[in-house]
Amino acid sequence: MNVKALTENGVTANESVTPHPPAKRNSGFWKSVLQQKYLYLMSLPFVIWVFVFSYVPLWGWLMAFQNYKPVKSFRDQKWVGLDNFKELFQDDRFYLVLRNTLGMSLLGLVFGFVVPITFAVMLNELRGSVFKRTVQTVSYLPHFVSWVVVGGIVYKILAIDGGIVNDLLMWLHLIDEPIQFMAKGHYFWGVLTATDIWKETGWNAIIYLAAITGIDKEMYEAAKVDGAGRIKQIFNITLPGIRSTIMILLIMSIGHLIGIGFEKQFQLGNNLVTDYSEVLDLYALKYGIQISRFSYGTAISMFTSVVSIILLLLANGVMKKVTKESIM
Repeated sequence: MNVKALTENGVTANESVTPHPPAKRNSGFWKSVLQQKYLYLMSLPFVIWVFVFSYVPLWGWLMAFQNYKPVKSFRDQKWVGLDNFKELFQDDRFYLVLRNTLGMSLLGLVFGFVVPITFAVMLNELRGSVFKRTVQTVSYLPHFVSWVVVGGIVYKILAIDGGIVNDLLMWLHLIDEPIQFMAKGHYFWGVLTATDIWKETGWNAIIYLAAITGIDKEMYEAAKVDGAGRIKQIFNITLPGIRSTIMILLIMSIGHLIGIGFEKQFQLGNNLVTDYSEVLDLYALKYGIQISRFSYGTAISMFTSVVSIILLLLANGVMKKVTKESIM
């Protein structure tokens, strides 16, 4: 490039057009780190916590390839290769448990998304600030109630003797005799999904309400001027405005389709509905702790983790291509 071209672009002939050397860029990086040192120090305990409790235990995956015996040292363990995984995929119980896991996960995914979003949008439309805050506070309080307490409440509500649900159905003449909701397996998925929605809707809606508050208010004013009613504003401004939040949470939820935990199923389930309430985490707990088949239990948990990672990556890739939204 000649001197005239450089001068026309705002660079004099005496100025250098070479990029900054690496040393200068590195000094800028460390300067930025020093300026934000307190933020890094505040995040350090959480980084350590994640490393200690999420990454260090991964060495235990080696047990899935062993016939692990706690009385023996690590060197003396017998290596069995993929035998535990072969046994897992040949177990009919495994496929029953997998069905339960996917069934409850899909119900939770559908209703766990639609209900909180709908609730957040409806709550946002309330004009009375005092009533709005009251409803929001009451709705997310169940999140802080232990599943042990929730399980007892559900059993009491659905009881055949004095349970409010059966009493109401009989009073409305919808049934002739009380229904044993907690003793029939085909009711379990619905009971668990409804309970989970009641417990978590208010808490999950907080995220969407926070996203809604970030939408420019002038867009609503312009829509009103153009004659758009509340329904049109919801579908043309509110929902598109929180689209990114919805997509990101959906991707993360898909990643947890197979790893849904066991607290809900453990508290609400019983021996009469085991064929519908047992999920993969309970299956791993049963073999790993109760029966002391540590290697087999580790293989189950390892399968769950690997499939969860695959589902997360697939969901992220599909969403990135279709909606241009992703988490990585």
